[in-house]
Amino acid sequence: MEWFSNKVKGLSNVLNIIAGISITFIIVLTVVDVILKNRKMAITGTYELCMFAGAMVISFALPMTTFAKGHVLVDFLVLKFSRKMRNFINIVTRLMGVFLFAIASWNMFKIGMSLARTGEVSMTLQLPMYPIAYGIAFSFLVQCLVLITQIGQIIRGSYE
Repeated sequence: MEWFSNKVKGLSNVLNIIAGISITFIIVLTVVDVILKNRKMAITGTYELCMFAGAMVISFALPMTTFAKGHVLVDFLVLKFSRKMRNFINIVTRLMGVFLFAIASWNMFKIGMSLARTGEVSMTLQLPMYPIAYGIAFSFLVQCLVLITQIGQIIRGSYE
């Protein structure tokens, strides 16, 4: 199980690095666009590029955030339960998360296939949209693997 956990963490880290590069790209692009707009030379397609990169930031950072337990957690009620009950609740919520993200991943994959089949592109730059949908689908699949890894950690008693 440790091998699986390390592989999932490595995959999550790669996606997180891509998310970091994407957010840096958004910042640089926005700053340069604002500077150029003041000189009447705006960058064409800034909105589209920021939209695509923003989708990558949000979805690609999700698995590592979950792996690192960096999300907001409201557990004041759960902490009053016994250790066994807390573990049960944590397993059930993660199973629900696996179910939710598996469905979301499958639907994003189907959307990507539809976008690729129809040749859907962005309005200004004419960039294909399907790679972003596939990327989101993949990151949601990795999110499922992170949640499964956490379930294994809870069962082994190494989670917290």
